[in-house]
Amino acid sequence: MTKTALLLGAALSVAAVASAADFKIHTFKKIQITDQFWCEGAFYGDFNKDGKMDLCGGPFWWEGPDFKTRHEFRPADKTSKVKQPDGSEVTIPGYKGGLTKENDYSDSFLTYTDDFDRDGWTDIMVYGFPGKEAFWYRNPQNKKNAEGKEHWQRVKAIDVLDNESPMFADVNGDGKNDILCNSSGFLTFATANSADPLAPWALYNISPKGNWQRFSHGIGIGDVNGDGRMDFLEANGWWEQPASLKDNPVWANHPFPFAPKTGSAQMYAYDFNGDGLNDILTTLAPHNYGLAWYRQTRTDGQISFQQNLIVNRTPAESPYGVKFSQIHAIDLVDMDGDGIKDIVTGKRFWAHGPTGDDEPGAPAVLYWFQTRRGANGTVDFVPHLVDDNSGVGTQVAAADINGDRLPDIIVGNKKGIFVFLHEAKSVSQPEYDQAQPKRVAGQ
Repeated sequence: MTKTALLLGAALSVAAVASAADFKIHTFKKIQITDQFWCEGAFYGDFNKDGKMDLCGGPFWWEGPDFKTRHEFRPADKTSKVKQPDGSEVTIPGYKGGLTKENDYSDSFLTYTDDFDRDGWTDIMVYGFPGKEAFWYRNPQNKKNAEGKEHWQRVKAIDVLDNESPMFADVNGDGKNDILCNSSGFLTFATANSADPLAPWALYNISPKGNWQRFSHGIGIGDVNGDGRMDFLEANGWWEQPASLKDNPVWANHPFPFAPKTGSAQMYAYDFNGDGLNDILTTLAPHNYGLAWYRQTRTDGQISFQQNLIVNRTPAESPYGVKFSQIHAIDLVDMDGDGIKDIVTGKRFWAHGPTGDDEPGAPAVLYWFQTRRGANGTVDFVPHLVDDNSGVGTQVAAADINGDRLPDIIVGNKKGIFVFLHEAKSVSQPEYDQAQPKRVAGQ
């Protein structure tokens, strides 16, 4: 793989995927938007309504399709540089030498977008440092303020956003995305005020008060029991959504040790093997090792799960010999167009700096794992390396950025902000076979 360039450096990595009609090679063109560390998660949206998708991360958004024009939608902090293990430099806002204090981190852990005020323009939601507020920023519709600046109006959504992997998804089935997190010791979701979009969001605690705190790891959503309602997922089990949310009831807890030691990252309930039952996808330890899917089983109507490793501490524990640490962000999307969702993830670069966690100096890899269903409920997750010098943050996003109907990948972390533009071409079967990852003998 080529080394990371400073700005708009391009590299290609190759992965192969077969479709029912032909054989295809999938490649990714790497574009580095910035080498500065502004966020641990970047996102996308058409902010100027020109019909082209733009990118956002930290205090900025960049105009598509070339992402060269930058706009500051909220005040930007000062930055300074620090050397990486390979001798190159990374730019970190407020860096004081240890990445151990709150202000040594980004104030943008995750980023999402939506039209929150329903005016037809895409706004930006910023999940800040864990334990702080969550704000969304109101799109000014290409207008500048009286001082000639482009800063967008800041609107508070909630006061306390805990968890390092909060999500943005439709919990209650009303067609609008909610904030999914824990807050002040409760598992909770927050919904926007339909009558007044600028009002604070309403919190709905789904659990009794527990030990969840600002740095808790892992939360997710999905229909575990197949009743058509979204359930909560967390490291130590799943919480069943009741038939009615009237009077804000406590949801039924079903304990299960998905990632009981140090927690998870984003979690998903999805039918990976095609047997009609939704399984669970989780990392086992976001600062250490492990990515696993838990196959759902049922005995006399009772739901349980069987762990299956995808990546772990040693190459021998992965069917394809893949090993990397610090899986701190996951997205689930159909990358190859076969109708089955695939896994996008990688190594978070320097979660706790150059000396913390497992293998902080190892290559910051980015992968997608193709979901291949087999006979008798089996499933294979085929790893395709996208890049080895970017990784993920606390968020990674896959979506079609350039309108070619292929999901691209967006990353924001301490190495900067990147977009990987996805390309595909038909090839001969020998070319396809040559590009396929090989399973470890005996796996």
